[in-house]
Amino acid sequence: MPLAKATGVDKKNQEQLIAGGLVPNHIAIIMDGNGRWAKHNGLPRIAGHNEGVNSVRDIVEACAQLGVKYLTLYTFSTENWKRPQDEVSMLMRLIVKALRDERDRLHQNEVRLQVIGEFNTLPDDVANELRDAMEVMRENCGLTLVLALSYSGRWDIIKAIKEMYDDIHTGVLKKEKITEEVIGTYLSTKDIPDPDLLIRTSGELRISNFLLWQLAYSEIYISNEFWPAFRREHLYEAIEDFQKRERRFGMVSEQLQPLKKSHPARLIERFKKSVAK
Repeated sequence: MPLAKATGVDKKNQEQLIAGGLVPNHIAIIMDGNGRWAKHNGLPRIAGHNEGVNSVRDIVEACAQLGVKYLTLYTFSTENWKRPQDEVSMLMRLIVKALRDERDRLHQNEVRLQVIGEFNTLPDDVANELRDAMEVMRENCGLTLVLALSYSGRWDIIKAIKEMYDDIHTGVLKKEKITEEVIGTYLSTKDIPDPDLLIRTSGELRISNFLLWQLAYSEIYISNEFWPAFRREHLYEAIEDFQKRERRFGMVSEQLQPLKKSHPARLIERFKKSVAK
């Protein structure tokens, strides 16, 4: 099924966002509140997780329509393995079902799938579905959908340190050559730009061990909506808020004015050069 084009009010809203300023290149989302949404509506927790899949579908579609290049969803954290076994098993089955249901639609719409996290800790059926889906969508050139599964920011950094240690020990890497850019190449997101915008749903004010290194200069937006109730109109509110912000990357406003007048993307390039020194 081809990607549905925005129509009516939704199309107008998207056009206003695109005309209003930079649409984030990379949006990361902490999808929080499935259980509380279910409880609030007098439903079992599984109902919240099921409705959360509908939110994922709507947000992925909206991001693709807006031209967002990367969307990273915090799907299952390392800490989530501590939840009751029945709920963990249910979540794993839901991931498999969602992949099977959505794979063809995502593929037809040129979505590319990536996974970050401790892949070897996932059940075999989940890992196999992910491998199959990634292979099918490997050559797609539209939105890159990144699923953070069995992921934590601390795990990512520890993994990078261990790999760097091995490379230093074997002479592949010299410790005096270590820079922020070099460290980035050892992270699970090495082929993914840092998020421009982090959205957290359910009103919680924490980042929950998510992309700790990568979020250093991301703008943060907190939505009071539980994830199952979060839809594209809430995404638009987050992007509109993002567009009102002045991203200084450690500089002062006066330094940004010439760059803003010439090309906003140069702000990012200036920042990358400054941290590489």
